[in-house]
Amino acid sequence: MEILWLLIPMSVLLVLIMGCIFWWSVRSGQFDDLDGPAYRVLADDDAPTPGMASEEALSPESDKKGGAEGG
Repeated sequence: MEILWLLIPMSVLLVLIMGCIFWWSVRSGQFDDLDGPAYRVLADDDAPTPGMASEEALSPESDKKGGAEGG
């Protein structure tokens, strides 16, 4: 029965610590966007942009690759 004098204050302290951690996470923006990461996984970023083909043809790196293959 005397152990309650130790367990009750320890449990109250633990609840206060957990509450502080929760409020810190809410204020720091941890729970702002819950759906965004799930949709970003499904987004298909493999498709090239429309102007990318002409940019690759003009880049000096493509000349180096073409010269090495042809020579």
